[in-house]
Amino acid sequence: MSWIDLLRMSASNLKRRKLRTFLTVLGVVIGTASIVVMVSLGLGLQKSVYDEMEQSGGLTTINVTGSGSVGDGMMYSSNSENSDEASKYIDDNCVKKFGELEHVKAAAPIYETSAICLKGKYEGYISLYASTPEGLRMRDIKLADGGTLPKSGTGKLELVYGNNVLTNFSERGNNSSGYWETGELPDIDLMKDSVFMILDQDAYYNSQSSGGLQVDAGTDGNGTSNVPQSAKKHIVTASGVVAGGVDDYNMNSYYVFCDLDTLKQIMKKEFKGRVIPGQPSTKSGKAYKEFYYSSAQVKVDDMSNVNDVAKQIREMGYNVETNVEYMDSMKKQMAVIQAVLGGIGAISLIVAAIGIANTMMMSIYERTKEIGVMKVLGCSLRNIREMFLLEAAFIGLLGGIAGNILSFVMSAAINIIVGSSGAMSMGTDSTISYIPWWLVLMSMVFAVLVGVLAGYFPAKRAMKLSPLAAIRNE
Repeated sequence: MSWIDLLRMSASNLKRRKLRTFLTVLGVVIGTASIVVMVSLGLGLQKSVYDEMEQSGGLTTINVTGSGSVGDGMMYSSNSENSDEASKYIDDNCVKKFGELEHVKAAAPIYETSAICLKGKYEGYISLYASTPEGLRMRDIKLADGGTLPKSGTGKLELVYGNNVLTNFSERGNNSSGYWETGELPDIDLMKDSVFMILDQDAYYNSQSSGGLQVDAGTDGNGTSNVPQSAKKHIVTASGVVAGGVDDYNMNSYYVFCDLDTLKQIMKKEFKGRVIPGQPSTKSGKAYKEFYYSSAQVKVDDMSNVNDVAKQIREMGYNVETNVEYMDSMKKQMAVIQAVLGGIGAISLIVAAIGIANTMMMSIYERTKEIGVMKVLGCSLRNIREMFLLEAAFIGLLGGIAGNILSFVMSAAINIIVGSSGAMSMGTDSTISYIPWWLVLMSMVFAVLVGVLAGYFPAKRAMKLSPLAAIRNE
């Protein structure tokens, strides 16, 4: 008997028992959709982690911090056994040494601080992230159309605003209200509007409490603003905005990026003779001559050399974090998560396999006479086995196709509902469930394989039936 004949007979047998076939296929659909969606949740988590690491420099980037607190960074413990030893700070000389290490492609300083921005009746608290042009490129900032990274050497401070920075602006006054209270963004176009930036926050708040005001001669055309006389204002413009809307969160969403050298010049001039906010000071309260950075980013030529470079920097007395180390620990956690999620989905498919086996067994009992006639007519045992296995494979194939379609619908619903609420967000996007093409292919193969395995023992039973006994059976 040819394969065409076997296919025709298998399809005809499934059509004759439409309801039973439908219910059996439905079990495979549910099982396939369950396992695909469960695995996709683990893959979505993994993808979010990978995207987060790419935004922080990828697997070849090393983040270096000192043992002392600089800028708005956290205080780190010293690596030295002697607690009285001077804190390790990162300065230009340190960054130069990092860049001269073997396998290091580039090293860039980072200075993080905070500032106040004023525009019309609005006041915003921003987190400044200053670095060299190379350091900002290492950050991999995705800009909206028309935006560029801040230029260096112009003497003019240009800013790149995060796509969620506007949510930190609110109306000044006792009854201040902003986005988180009203759900409405302030009437500010960051790309077009000039903004006043205040670096000396202490002077600003002290003058506010004392009621010091000055007439606004700025560019917003709103008459007066509550800007204290002692707080120096800097007019800043935007060179770009991070891509995305207010509901799109990533690692750059709440930062305001600027050129490090330009910011240093402005701060040294404004705080001449005083300690720059966020900078360490001597025991007598005087400022150091050197400018110290919050951290440094070190770019390594290859991922295989990251651990060696990190070891050298640690031996120099600095704190080191690498995405490679983070990835190794995350892989172990993700393997466990995916195994659990995949196991939950596999249970549904096992139940579906039991349903296929039951359907095939019932089919044998109902078609005993038909099997006997086939044997009498000279059909080989192999043909009979292949006919039943084809029927089981058909059920698995149909269930796999429909199950994958259902899994895409469920995945889209999860991303829309859960992603929009911000739950399970990893700081990159709203892809909670991620279904790659290979998962679709594997699930199809797995569904067909489950169908064939479930139909194997019923097929063997059909092969063992006696022809004469089968013909006599009513």
